[in-house]
Amino acid sequence: MGVLMTMAKHTDALIGPAVLLIYPLYASTRAIESPSPVDDQQWLTYWVLYSLITLFELSFWKVLQWFPLWPYMKLVFGFWLVFPAFNGAAYIYENYVRSYVKQYVNWNYPEKQRRLMQLLSLDARKSVERYIDRYGHEAFRRVIESAEKEARSH
Repeated sequence: MGVLMTMAKHTDALIGPAVLLIYPLYASTRAIESPSPVDDQQWLTYWVLYSLITLFELSFWKVLQWFPLWPYMKLVFGFWLVFPAFNGAAYIYENYVRSYVKQYVNWNYPEKQRRLMQLLSLDARKSVERYIDRYGHEAFRRVIESAEKEARSH
């Protein structure tokens, strides 16, 4: 009975690393290799939120010691962020982070160019960014329009 009570008391320490680190590392690696940017958003957002939680814990560790439920609350929140059935990290990005980013961060790419950039491989993206740096957004827009026109004619 004593071993079970000890394990129940330390559930966060037993399950937490698997839920909050090991599975996200595995899923992030799979997301890097997949062609879809949707899973990238989920896992990049997860790591940003995980970093913020860690910074919060490091900053307020003395206060958090007074809340015995904190590790369990963090574990439940981590489950919600991580598991595909919930996609909590993507939800937070879509409903909170994206509005902030759109309001305060000025992306240098128009919407059409941004969508195209998401579809490119890392090497192709770097080449396009060099092209834009050298010739400007307007030249890149003309390239896209020319490619669309060419694609429609076939």
